[in-house]
Parts: sequence; C-alpha cells; structure tokens
Amino acid sequence: MRPVAEVGEAAETVEAVEAGMAVLQGKAAVVTGGSRGIGRAIVERLARDGADVVFGYASDAAAAADVERTVKEAGGSARAVQVDLAEPGAAERLMGTAGELLGGLDILVNNAAPYLPPTPLAETTEEQYDHAMTVNAKAPFLTIRHAARHMRDGGRIVNISTVNTVRAAPGSASYVASKGALEQLTAVAARELGGRGITVNTVSPGATDTDLLRSSNPEKVLGQMAAMTPLGRLGTPSDIADVVAFLAGPDGRWLTGQNVRADGGLI
Repeated sequence: MRPVAEVGEAAETVEAVEAGMAVLQGKAAVVTGGSRGIGRAIVERLARDGADVVFGYASDAAAAADVERTVKEAGGSARAVQVDLAEPGAAERLMGTAGELLGGLDILVNNAAPYLPPTPLAETTEEQYDHAMTVNAKAPFLTIRHAARHMRDGGRIVNISTVNTVRAAPGSASYVASKGALEQLTAVAARELGGRGITVNTVSPGATDTDLLRSSNPEKVLGQMAAMTPLGRLGTPSDIADVVAFLAGPDGRWLTGQNVRADGGLI
C-alpha cells in the first residue's frame, strides 16, 4: 500500500517555492459551481497556483465567461462547462468533458449548491428535499466515484459543506441533511482512497460575504453574523479559497478525512 506522503514531497515543495514555481503546475482540477462567490474564488486561486482548471456552472454564462477572462488575463487557465447538476447524467457529463479537456484528474472540488430559501420542515416539499439531495449529495457522490476510478495517485478531493451541520438553523432541514450526507461521504472516501495517496477533506464555511448572502439577508443580520465570530467580520470567498488551496496543494498531504471549519471561530 502506498503511503499518504512520499518521503521527498516536503523537500520538493520547498524547492519549488524557492524556485518561484506554481505549486500546482501541471495539475488538472475540476471545480463544480465555479462561476460565482466561493466557487469563483476557488477557481481563480487554483489557477493562480498553476492548475489547469475546468469548472461547471448552472446557468450564468456571462459570469462564467468573466471567470475565464479574469483567469486568462492573470496568466492562468480556466475553462467553463455549462451543466445543471440537478439533471440526470449531468455530473457524469461534467467529469467526462473535463477529462477530455484536461487529459487527467488531480484535484476535485465539489462546491456547487443550489440556493434554498429557509423553509420550515413541515412546509418542505419532497421536490425541494430531492433537489437539495441531488445537487448537494448525489452529484458529489458521482463526481467522487468518477475520481475513485480515474484520479491519478496523490490526488486531492475537497468537498464544501457548511457550519450549519453543527450549528443548525430553523428552516434548513433539506440543506443541512444534504450537506451532512456529503460530510459522511468524505469520511468514507478518505478511508477508501488513502492507499493511493489521495486525500479527501471537507471545508465548512461560516457566513461568507457573497452576493447571495447579501441578497438574502438584511444589513442588520449581516452585522449580527459578523459579531458572532471572534474575528468580528464575515468571511470572504478568498478566505475559503485559501483553505481549499492548502488542502489541494502539497502542504495538505498529511490531512485527510477532516472537516476544516473556516468560520472565523464561530464554532
């Protein structure tokens, strides 16, 4: 069985940094939900670190094109694939297309998640529950299954969850249930894929300052969220992207099966 970290990896990382090389140079990465917010920040950070990135987006072609343009102008590589992960076969199409474009797979980040307005459990429909489970749990299951079959040894899988699986909020039953399933999938995959040097981790953001957060919460509530953290502010997409980049890079080689709560100390 191959160990999680080869003996020379740490030294090679130091040499690469000293030589000014991008730590993810030559790596092929797939990011779901990469056109806006946290997903966009992850795409831009992985590309800046040298990865060749393919990212999925559901519907906003203009936003996806802007990500491609921004990354290209910064000297990186990011290509968008339109795919609605709620549709049958969508996850497989994304991974298949990404494989053709990238010629392999080293990094997978499952970030896509639909907006789910707070709904009391008694009023939640089966359709709402099924939608949450399809995008937040089933689609990552399928992308991780693909990675288990095709990812190169030493790869990285990072799944984006939420601190709400620990600090549950009223009206979030479908969302929390689906993200809880994703966290358990992470734990199993870490055990199964560790023998190939593939790490699998969860990142659970707290309140993060995105357009979606601001459009669904009044300014007073945003201030209350910030005040609940020891650092006294909302997170930013780049805060989360930096944690993902650490786990996706060589310095994250000894972490697997973990849930990193990037929440400013809220939990």
